[in-house]
Amino acid sequence: MSEQHMSPYASRAAVHEQELDGFGAVRVLPLDATADAGVIHRWVSEERAAFWGMNGLTRDQVAGVYAHMDTLDTHHAFLVVKNGEPVALLQTYDPEADRVSECYDVEPGDIGVHLLLAPAGNEGARPGWTAALAAALMAYVLLGLDRKRIVVDPDVGNEKAIARFLKQGFTAGPAVVLPEIDLPDVYLPEKKAQLAFLRREVAFGG
Repeated sequence: MSEQHMSPYASRAAVHEQELDGFGAVRVLPLDATADAGVIHRWVSEERAAFWGMNGLTRDQVAGVYAHMDTLDTHHAFLVVKNGEPVALLQTYDPEADRVSECYDVEPGDIGVHLLLAPAGNEGARPGWTAALAAALMAYVLLGLDRKRIVVDPDVGNEKAIARFLKQGFTAGPAVVLPEIDLPDVYLPEKKAQLAFLRREVAFGG
């Protein structure tokens, strides 16, 4: 029995599956706020994930955030699994329903993306790993969801994430200040963000 078939994630339905030569099988699973809270809490609690904005939250609080997101039609969260192991948290959202819409002109076919990668673990540096994973995720977001442009809004201080997006073909937009949001189920402080965009024709041609 293969490692992936032994994985506890193997029985869960995926919204996207892709086999990448030399990389492995990538599956994008709708996030289960309860079942996945443990792994997500570990990731967002690390110092390197400070820009994610969940440092200091308990496991139950993290589960609550994503349980609330699951009630929305405009925001979605996914656990990305590679060869049966969780490797990333992907969030997509409709920019018109997000605070980012106050800071740029939303175009038809836009989709917002947030991406948190799992820690490298014991294997250390992973040359080409992020680019390969991103290729599968961009295929899902741009082709699978039939969207024309991705917008990302990393914190201006998150230089590593910004450099990664630019290397993947994104074009830098303006630095903007995303306004504070205070709702009953979620609080987002003011954020200075670096917008960046990737059009489908740039990523895949045509």
